[in-house]
Amino acid sequence: MTNQNPEQIARDNIDKQLIDCGWVVQSIKQVNLNAGIGVAVKEYLTDVGPADYVLFVQGKPCGVIEAKKEDEGFRLSVHESQGEEYANAKLKYLNNEPLPFVYISTGEITRFTNYTDPKPRARELFTFHKPETLAQWLKNEKSLRKRLLDIPALPNDKLRDCQIDAINNLEKSFKEYKQKALIQMATGSGKTFTAITFIYRLLKYAKANRILFLVDTKNLGEQAEAEFRSYIPQDDNRLFPELYGVTRLSSSYIPKDSQVYISTIQRMYSILRGTELDESAEEGNPNEFAQNDKPVLIQYNQQVPIEFFDFIIIDECHRSIYNLWKQVLDYFDVFQIGLTATPDNRTFGYFNQNVVSDYTYEKAVIDGVLVPYNVFEIQTNITKQGGSIKLGEWVDKRERLTRKKFWETVDEDVVYSGKQLDKDIVNPSQIRLIIKSLKETLPQIFKERFDEDGQFEVPKTLIFAKTDSHADDIIDIVREEFGEENKFCKKITYRSEDDPKSVLSNFRNEYYPRIAVTVDMIATGTDIKPLEVLLFMRDVKSKSYYEQMKGRGTRTLTIEQLRKVSKTAKFAKDHFVIIDAIGVESSQKTDSRPLEKTPGVSLKELLNRVAVGNREEETLTTLANRLIRMDRQINEKEKQDFAQNADGKTINHVVKQLLNAYDPDTLENIKTKVNETHKGQAPIEIEKAIQEQHQAIIENAVVFFHSPNLRNFIIDVRKKYDQIIDNVNIDSIEKIGWVKDNSALASQLVTDFTAWMQEHKDELMALQIFYNQPFRRRELTYTMIKEVFEKLQNDKPTLAPMNVWRAYEALEQCNGSPRNELTAIVSLIRKISGLDTTLTAYDKIVDKNFQDWVFKKQAGNAAKFNEEQMQWLRMIKDYVVNSFHIDKDDFDLNPFNAQGGLGKMWQLFGNKTEDIINELNEALAA
Repeated sequence: MTNQNPEQIARDNIDKQLIDCGWVVQSIKQVNLNAGIGVAVKEYLTDVGPADYVLFVQGKPCGVIEAKKEDEGFRLSVHESQGEEYANAKLKYLNNEPLPFVYISTGEITRFTNYTDPKPRARELFTFHKPETLAQWLKNEKSLRKRLLDIPALPNDKLRDCQIDAINNLEKSFKEYKQKALIQMATGSGKTFTAITFIYRLLKYAKANRILFLVDTKNLGEQAEAEFRSYIPQDDNRLFPELYGVTRLSSSYIPKDSQVYISTIQRMYSILRGTELDESAEEGNPNEFAQNDKPVLIQYNQQVPIEFFDFIIIDECHRSIYNLWKQVLDYFDVFQIGLTATPDNRTFGYFNQNVVSDYTYEKAVIDGVLVPYNVFEIQTNITKQGGSIKLGEWVDKRERLTRKKFWETVDEDVVYSGKQLDKDIVNPSQIRLIIKSLKETLPQIFKERFDEDGQFEVPKTLIFAKTDSHADDIIDIVREEFGEENKFCKKITYRSEDDPKSVLSNFRNEYYPRIAVTVDMIATGTDIKPLEVLLFMRDVKSKSYYEQMKGRGTRTLTIEQLRKVSKTAKFAKDHFVIIDAIGVESSQKTDSRPLEKTPGVSLKELLNRVAVGNREEETLTTLANRLIRMDRQINEKEKQDFAQNADGKTINHVVKQLLNAYDPDTLENIKTKVNETHKGQAPIEIEKAIQEQHQAIIENAVVFFHSPNLRNFIIDVRKKYDQIIDNVNIDSIEKIGWVKDNSALASQLVTDFTAWMQEHKDELMALQIFYNQPFRRRELTYTMIKEVFEKLQNDKPTLAPMNVWRAYEALEQCNGSPRNELTAIVSLIRKISGLDTTLTAYDKIVDKNFQDWVFKKQAGNAAKFNEEQMQWLRMIKDYVVNSFHIDKDDFDLNPFNAQGGLGKMWQLFGNKTEDIINELNEALAA
């Protein structure tokens, strides 16, 4: 229809949206309230004038729509009182109560107010609610926002303080009807557990209908599903799935009988657009995919209306919810809760700066929820400066895909930088030097990790590689340098030959592998508690992504749990080590990853665009041009392989369909055909049919690219001859050791520990003895030392004895390694109280004192101890090392009991027994 005024255009758009949402639209002259569950009657008379639309559900009036022309969109809030006036008016022929549901709409912008809410507040919607939804809301005793007020106080059992604060503040935010809230919790502090706890409370107390847990990779979705399935509420002994349905979406089908849905944002985007999505498109973070300036817009989906969910929890919300993907969140009429450890300015802005939890990594370390880290640097000449190969030099060239090598000369001088390593150039010497340095460094860092045979046990180590090919090179060299078998070092990437899930599970729970190499699969969001070393062989430019990668090592672990996978562990996991072999600690980083990339988009990115539903003309035509170029470059065998992966279609056929999708002649033919078949129909219906037929042609053009096999083939076949293996330049170490910042941190840690000891020296018995009554050291007991340790652990987890010991090591001011936390704390007290000038392992002190005592006892003409007596004296000495004191009652315990106990002691030493016990208590504690 032509020459419509703005008001008529707005009403046409409103009509279309109402019809899409399941309403029957009628004029006042053709009212039939039995025509459907929901009927929208236009220009219905009220006692204050005709309402633009009155909404009837099951024959009863329940709401109004106030229509405005599009250019009134910026003033919709001004018109709210007009909408409320019509809602409170009396309808002609009816003696109605005020109508609860009020919409103000231009057909482009729609605002909605529910007057059954405790504090009715307008909010913007993507479109209108379904009539079935309004019918259900009318039946409910209370609206969702009123039910939020029914949530009771949170029981504090089994929750950390940070989790309690997050849930209490979030529920307070709900009760203030704030649509968005941000939970910032450090990686490893229990974000997902916190989320499941408040989800459970929303379902139980607020009677939430459905909740969406949104992730951005399949891996994170699987982890979330596992946590939901193992969660047991505080007030019920049943598992979560026994109480509420949990569904992880893996296709376009969404069952309606679950309460919790887990989905990637790219799958939900695909569902809302009505397109299929292969699971392989969910493996990578969609933030990595290039996006067009003109994103493909989602449309209303009758199977998933805007009110399908009541709440959306967005995991890792610092990424993947902007630009193209933001549409998913804008579509639903929901409360949104973001979860992240590393928000940036966009994140704070998106969630309206409503931060209900601000629990940073630093706070978590102070509370003992997470462990701190130290940075060790390995810097090589080639990593820093690159290298060069002269014209005529014979080198290996390698196909990236097959890794097949060719021996030939370079036809020009090749000069490469460190940044080109493992992409255009591979220098095995550089990789080998880093791995060799790793092998030599680990025993120096983890001095206590030797077994009874003196063999060093490599702590669980994760290496970040640049590419899959780089990862393969690293793995081969790791196995060779460490002299180990295949299971010792494994690759964990989406394209591993081994099942990445089972390898990841083994890395997390079993002894092997000791070293894992990844590119991106476990860079973020994956929980690996036993991890103690992160080796960076790739740089990271995103500050938040780097923090996420570091988060793989922050989890705490008890000594019993750690020993399940690292048998030689002597202490609980109280720190981890970053080994920086690429300069990642010092490289410049941005606040977030760039979302917009240059027009020169890679072939891989084009394929990813299509895989997740991008159907823009620019994308399809660019992809077609790239395939034309590829067709000229590859051989006949590779063209046949393409056809096998494309349902028998040649590259030429696929290209024609891609170009045909937006060809002007194609569009003109569709319009001609539709105009003939839809004569007499409304312009809106004709336009809809044209769009549907055009979309069908587009989908037919891209149907081949749903196949991950075809996409991978296209990517791989282009990676053939572009790697040079540089065996000419041999690398050398330029710098190795702890980074300078560690010294300052170490000094501060020693200062803080000393201050804590001073503060409590009159309170704790062990400290009183060392500081005020050193002559009473012989009275020191295990219980006294344990008291100091527990007090320290509760007050200042960051001052754990092993953390302070490592600080002294960083300052090169210690001698030996402690056997455990308690012997460490005795040595530290001795050092700080002034008894020892150098921090020395307690067993070394006791050994030295024992030698001095035995020497004095046997000096001159004194009787010498026989071998059996010496054996018993050594047993006493070893017992004192761990228990700090010995009494006669202790001889009833092992190892004495097995050797005859106190009776045997009397046999050997007679009436000197008590004197020897007292002397050793005093001498060994000297």
